[in-house]
Amino acid sequence: NLGSKRVELEITDLAFDGKAVAHLDGKVVFLTGGLPGETVEAEITRTKPRYSEGVVHRILKASELRIPAICSHFGQCGGCTWQDLIYQQQLEFKKKQVTDCLQRIGGLMEVRIHDVVGSVELFNYRNKMEFSFHVTEDGGFTLGLHSRGRFDDIFDLDKCFLQSEVSNRIVHWVREFVERERIPVYDVKKHTGFMRFLMIRQAKRRSQLMVNIVTNYGEIPSREKLVRELTAAFPQITTIVHNQNGQKSNVATGEIETVLFGCGFIEERMFDGIFRIRANTFFQTNSIQTETLYRAAFEMLNPDKNDRVLDLYCGTGSIGILISHYVDHVTGVELVADAVEIARENAAVNNVQNITFYQGTVRDFLKKPQASETDHNIVIVDPPRAGLHPKALARIIKLKPKKILYISCNPATFARDAKELVTQGYRLPEVKPVDMFPHTMHIELVGVFHPD
Repeated sequence: NLGSKRVELEITDLAFDGKAVAHLDGKVVFLTGGLPGETVEAEITRTKPRYSEGVVHRILKASELRIPAICSHFGQCGGCTWQDLIYQQQLEFKKKQVTDCLQRIGGLMEVRIHDVVGSVELFNYRNKMEFSFHVTEDGGFTLGLHSRGRFDDIFDLDKCFLQSEVSNRIVHWVREFVERERIPVYDVKKHTGFMRFLMIRQAKRRSQLMVNIVTNYGEIPSREKLVRELTAAFPQITTIVHNQNGQKSNVATGEIETVLFGCGFIEERMFDGIFRIRANTFFQTNSIQTETLYRAAFEMLNPDKNDRVLDLYCGTGSIGILISHYVDHVTGVELVADAVEIARENAAVNNVQNITFYQGTVRDFLKKPQASETDHNIVIVDPPRAGLHPKALARIIKLKPKKILYISCNPATFARDAKELVTQGYRLPEVKPVDMFPHTMHIELVGVFHPD
């Protein structure tokens, strides 16, 4: 019976998903728990033809890289994987991940890979957290985060160190209110019940805070009481919104949004720009470190007043608006209609005249005549984790830009796209990785491609 097979293993490395790597009978074993250099007792839980998976039960010989994790939920929570690893070493592994991807997937051996720029804040760095409600077997409920690898197992959050102290207190307050008022809680398996998510967003530089309550269809019971008592308990709250989501998909966005208190958005300052954040729009999750990322990007790009920029996957327009001061014109393209609306608001708030936004897919925009007629000589891409669609990439190359700035949150898809760009006559002198998410395996990176 494999379920109970305990083995002693030596951990040699870390994989990209934060799992530890060991070997058994000439085959790779991916383990949950454990650090390089450790001898562990592990249980093999799954065996595949080319690799096995397992869980570390006991550390027999600890690594000198190991430190105590400060969070009581560490190990159970799917959020942090590396809280028990010295921060400098986390950065080394992230650099190795970028190097491996560029060389193995991209075949790019010559690119200079800078050391990872570490985060200023190691804890309390997130400006957005989502918490899920779920009913329990005994008729109660939990409000917290997902257990590692489980969509249907939510543990009660005591304290998350990645968010602010006030956010932690709001979670406790809302849990007690829902219990006291006996508001029905959603069941993620049966798709019944009412309270679904609690989202907290904060503007770190402007001390503004949004509470977003996501529910099934309908009014929140004791709504006025909730708003009155919550704002009295937390004067830091500047707006409260209610999103209704009756879809089965387990996402904390809503189809119907009502503002219960305040103006319905918060504003964050970045460099000398002001950016609006609504409940359902994307904004980089680490405000302070986003400046570091953009600074690295702009320095590498080195734009001038004659440049015409095409900003693809522009979201709420932050990169385009910030770079608009240094160039002739910016055209932003974004699929999500709400994001485009906010991008236009952001341009107005920042009094930026030389920017235009188009709503639609990047692929469709690049097909249009205006894409090729407006002689954009710089293209900026900040795509989702999947990277660039091959057709979009082919059309970008067709525009023959003199520089392509690529901001990526996934070294593997960046390497794949970089390989294609290099094949098509572009060169990539260097990449700068930036750590936006300490204690997780995520890494952002930025590179500028030039025609050879």
